[in-house]
Amino acid sequence: MIHNISLPPGEFAGCFIDDFFCNTLDTKGHAFFDEIAGLKVSAHLLIDRAGDITQYVPFNRKAWHAGESCFKGRKNCNDYSIGVELEGTDNDRFTDAQYSTLIDITRLIAREYPCITPERIVGHSDIAPGRKTDPGPCFDWQRFKSKLSFDH
Repeated sequence: MIHNISLPPGEFAGCFIDDFFCNTLDTKGHAFFDEIAGLKVSAHLLIDRAGDITQYVPFNRKAWHAGESCFKGRKNCNDYSIGVELEGTDNDRFTDAQYSTLIDITRLIAREYPCITPERIVGHSDIAPGRKTDPGPCFDWQRFKSKLSFDH
């Protein structure tokens, strides 16, 4: 599942995403952080604007990225999905480096998890419509999926 995140919203390249996913965010660091204080959120991976990866949760462990969710009639997507966060917003284009890394890491994940097919790779907005909008209209699904070829 593909997401986007920036902390504070619209700002990139700080330590706040790491702090948020590690439950060490200083809520006094920015006025927005009061809104997310107390949330326990994690993702398997973050791909920053430079295309660098940070892994927070092993792929075989549950991460808390989906929230209330449903995929093809099956609820609680956190129980069976891999969450990849792209540093960005709904309204900013993602970088070439992010697409390159996302394509590479998706291929590697799919080799280890053959049930993952291009059709099963969705955005947060697909499993929580009306509640979530990410990765947003600036995410180029055609660009991303056209480069996926899995060797299952």
